[in-house]
Amino acid sequence: MSTRKPLIAIAGLGCETSTFTPSRTDAPAFRPKRGGEIIDTYSFLQEGTELGDAADWRGALIGHALPGGVVTKAAFEELAEEIVERLRLIKNITRIDGLWFDIHGAMSVEDLDDSEAELLRRIRTVVGPGTVVSASMDLHGNVSRELCHQTDIITVFRTAPHIDETETKERACRNLVTLLTQKPGGSTAAGAPVLPLKAWIPIPILLPGEQTSTRMEPAKHIYTAVPEVAAVPGVFDAGIWVGYAWADEPRDRAVVVVTGWDLAAITQGAEKLAHMFWDARKEFQFVAPNGSLDECLEAALASSARPYFISDSGDNPTAGGSGDVTWTLKQLLARPEFQQSSDSRLIYASIPAGPEAIGIAVEAGIGATITVTVGAAVDNIYAGPITMEGNVHSIKHGDPDAITEVVLQTGSIFVILTELRKPYHHEHDFTDLKLDPRHAQSDIVAVKIGYLEPELYDMAADWMLALTPGGVDQHLVRLGHKRIHRPMWPFDKSWDKRPDLRARVIPSSCQPLTGSNEADLTVVASMWRAATMLFAR
Repeated sequence: MSTRKPLIAIAGLGCETSTFTPSRTDAPAFRPKRGGEIIDTYSFLQEGTELGDAADWRGALIGHALPGGVVTKAAFEELAEEIVERLRLIKNITRIDGLWFDIHGAMSVEDLDDSEAELLRRIRTVVGPGTVVSASMDLHGNVSRELCHQTDIITVFRTAPHIDETETKERACRNLVTLLTQKPGGSTAAGAPVLPLKAWIPIPILLPGEQTSTRMEPAKHIYTAVPEVAAVPGVFDAGIWVGYAWADEPRDRAVVVVTGWDLAAITQGAEKLAHMFWDARKEFQFVAPNGSLDECLEAALASSARPYFISDSGDNPTAGGSGDVTWTLKQLLARPEFQQSSDSRLIYASIPAGPEAIGIAVEAGIGATITVTVGAAVDNIYAGPITMEGNVHSIKHGDPDAITEVVLQTGSIFVILTELRKPYHHEHDFTDLKLDPRHAQSDIVAVKIGYLEPELYDMAADWMLALTPGGVDQHLVRLGHKRIHRPMWPFDKSWDKRPDLRARVIPSSCQPLTGSNEADLTVVASMWRAATMLFAR
């Protein structure tokens, strides 16, 4: 007699969105994938793999947009409605046993404070409370009490920069299959699975990722403790969320979640991680030497290290910046070191120029001298558009993000112009444009980024983080948060007493989330002890 594989649907939306930029994110920006396209995206779900063969995987809709401004309500409603409808069609054919909720966790939507929880609430109206939900998230996402309640298992990246993204998503799926097919003790489950407990602790700290990179202390040793906690008997998974610093919502802060069947083990593990994070709050520093743009330029020009990278961090498009702030480029063009007669060379990546300016460059061709106006079409808070004259150095068509790229040399600055905004994280992003950061045009590379992504980090002989203005300003207090919980480190440096870092036990979505105070222990401990004892027999 054949055993029915669990049917697992896949759905989710992800976009890291700053509420401090005027840009907006619409539905096409998510580049939605549907049905079999979703399965094809993930190698670990392919036929013939352990996970792929362990369940009947059905794609509904997923969408992951380049970070940017707040998602429009119309875009959210359009995509959420399609997700719900596609799940309804699946359920009309067969039972949905599990759902992989593939999200980022820092998506702000117009008129919504907790969009991921709202999306999952709508999904639950279709799949029902009995469908087991496993969420995978970015550690720069936010885990509200409600989102923790709506999910049954929740896991998160353990590295920043994120070299474990695929590993985390695979873990979320593996956890889900394990829960649907095995008892906590490892034997084959009969009937509905017993859902793990969730110990949730909000931590009143809100820091940018550039101060919490796992490359360096204290995040390095704190995140080393996460798999150690997850390996404790009775614990299923553990995670620390740094939170997203460039949104102004009540849910924005660091959070610890530990899941498992042993109440004592998950609460102790969660409290251990929370106290480690809180106790290290004064030790978090930027991942590189930092300063004003002028200070970074002076250091780069005085250094013999080549190439020397400067992060134009305030308008980082991979953190939610609009990408078209012209403030830094305007300062660079005014520097005498980069005028025509100078031997100092600089690559600037990048500034959206729009289709009109790109069209002028393409029509003129490589080697032509052109004048174009670029930037600040969306975010002109800090500086307006720039009119530039220069020589067309190279042209590239067909980039999935930028569409068309043009390198314009003005003085000794090679400015990368894009039709649409694009992050520059890889060496080929430059060499494809006939730029060689390691050798020619390699004195200084200024790139709109925060911490350097792995390839750039390996390429840089030295680097600094420029504290430039923009929608993802690293100097958080300049942004003007008004709705986050206070007190909050580092906005508030004086504390009358230690924050409450006791674990809050969150029930499964099958049970009501009681109490309005986040300090409430929402489940009677004896109930969970009884469940734990049942499976310990």
